[in-house]
Amino acid sequence: MEVLRREDAQYVLRPVREEDILEVMNINRLTLPENYTYSFFYSIAKSYPESFIVAESASKLVGYIMCRVERGFSKFGGLRFRKLGHVVSIAVMPEHRRKGIGKALMLEAMKAMRNVYHCDEVYLEVRVSNEPAIKMYESLGFAIVDTIKHYYLDGENAHVMACDLLGSLK
Repeated sequence: MEVLRREDAQYVLRPVREEDILEVMNINRLTLPENYTYSFFYSIAKSYPESFIVAESASKLVGYIMCRVERGFSKFGGLRFRKLGHVVSIAVMPEHRRKGIGKALMLEAMKAMRNVYHCDEVYLEVRVSNEPAIKMYESLGFAIVDTIKHYYLDGENAHVMACDLLGSLK
């Protein structure tokens, strides 16, 4: 995978291992209001190990991205049936944010979804209020393609953002 070097730390990106799942769940619980069961994390890790990636610093996990593959119609509209990568969850511990980890996790997962799982496009849901994440996704080629009303448990709307993988990541 990839090694990120920053002035204050070194981060290694690698596929998740079964023994990482509890630590990933802890990151999820500490950083996001939406939480999942152990069996959900485990099933995605077993089914799509190349696109479930963790960021590690000093032998401690500091972030992750969890993706799965689905079949469905293009998020850009039309009736084209495609293989879609779905970013289910991405999180970085607050003290490790703004260091490029989230973007690096996204890029590694996007490459795996295109090159390993042969997805044509990737999509995700993001809170409409999460402007830093929206800007990062746009910098990676994502566009807002829809808005889902009351998507989150607290009633907030979500933007659906998608990126065509066939023309990106050259």
